[in-house]
Amino acid sequence: MRREDVADLIAFAAVAEAGSFTRAAQTLGVTQSALSQIVKRLEERLGLRLLARTTRSVAPTEGGERLLKTLRPMLHDLERSVASLNELRDKPAGTIRITTVEHAAKTILTPLLSRMLKDYPEITVEIVIDYGLADIVAERFDAGIRLGEAVERDMVALRISDEIPMVIVGAPSYLAQHGCPQTPDELTAHRGLNLRLPTSGTLNTWRLAQDGQEMRVRVDGPLIFNTIDLIRDAARAGVGLAYMPRDQVDEDLISGRLVTVMEGWTPPLPAYHLYYPSRRQSSAAFRLFVDALRRNTRR
Repeated sequence: MRREDVADLIAFAAVAEAGSFTRAAQTLGVTQSALSQIVKRLEERLGLRLLARTTRSVAPTEGGERLLKTLRPMLHDLERSVASLNELRDKPAGTIRITTVEHAAKTILTPLLSRMLKDYPEITVEIVIDYGLADIVAERFDAGIRLGEAVERDMVALRISDEIPMVIVGAPSYLAQHGCPQTPDELTAHRGLNLRLPTSGTLNTWRLAQDGQEMRVRVDGPLIFNTIDLIRDAARAGVGLAYMPRDQVDEDLISGRLVTVMEGWTPPLPAYHLYYPSRRQSSAAFRLFVDALRRNTRR
């Protein structure tokens, strides 16, 4: 493949990812007209239209989407290879992209990175909060953090937390009006504050267990969120019951703003794991990040 062919493919991918010739041209440092000619030349060479253009947007055609799906991991590997040259510098540098859930970001990543990045100012970490099961290769993440049971088997997985204690909580005002559930049947008659899972589009079920038998219970209610902070806020306001990590409501339980119900019914969730592709060449910055997580886990 000629060098100009590679450059044309990079240009196409930039436009497809940005959804705009203007934004892609700014990223690549070329004029919009030059970029348009590059993509047109590529389409003519392939004999296939790759981008559907309107006055307001640009989107890949079916053929363009298929090409982009192939290009994404290849371009990411190229970026990682270039980033690995940072090993020759005095200090690690570059950008690390992590997809994770909100609770892990707050309890693990933020405290860890606040310490680590003081010593390595040339490292940038981008944290994307997403409760879906992201394809970290296709979406160009360096790694992801999820519950251990959700990690794909072909990934390197590093346990980075203990199991996660869970509780069901409600405000005293809510419990005074609706009573305290004692069993799963009684619980399902209450007003639940729920988390929407983007991958499946379904609501997060509440895990209960008794005598070693685990069950999943759905508690319908008036509010659905995509962040646990808002679920906690609604529980404080007396709107309904919330299924939460205990460490996110400890202060509320101490102050009496929230009260636990059905204690003994909520088993802990599996530990969080960092996961990343085993075959990818890692940058010095990423290896430093992984080592910091290992040390943090041993503490």
